[in-house]
Amino acid sequence: MKTDKAELLRAHGLTVTPQRLAVLKAVEHCPHGSADAIADDVRGRLGTVSVQTIYDALTTFVERGLIRRIEPAGSPALFDPRAGDGHHHAICRSCRSVQDVESPITPLPFRAHASRPDFVVDEAEVVYWGLCAACRATPDTPPADTPGPRPRPRKPRPHSL
Repeated sequence: MKTDKAELLRAHGLTVTPQRLAVLKAVEHCPHGSADAIADDVRGRLGTVSVQTIYDALTTFVERGLIRRIEPAGSPALFDPRAGDGHHHAICRSCRSVQDVESPITPLPFRAHASRPDFVVDEAEVVYWGLCAACRATPDTPPADTPGPRPRPRKPRPHSL
């Protein structure tokens, strides 16, 4: 989102409002932030803004491809300013920090491989789980390959492809 935000909204057929501009700036300022974190940032910029206004803007931006919504297991939805480039994410099991991971392959081969006559893939999401450098340096954090309970266990997601 290195372009003028008002121009970006107009290019996607959206009316430019102070709230929408603030939400776009907040997503960029808090990459991988939850709706609550984004709301806090927006309120810091504008003062009082309803939760519904923020959720509506986030939903609209995701639908229009301006931002990306990621939903790591066991976490609230997170919003990423990088949309449409097929990058992946690495999430720390301990502190839940999220880092971008560049994909060596464009998402298109995955679509063709996973699509079937009764199901067409329109997006792929890869999440790597482990421990960030800061948590690995903390003496009381178990190593990522240590068997047994995790600080915040990941809930398995059902899948059927």
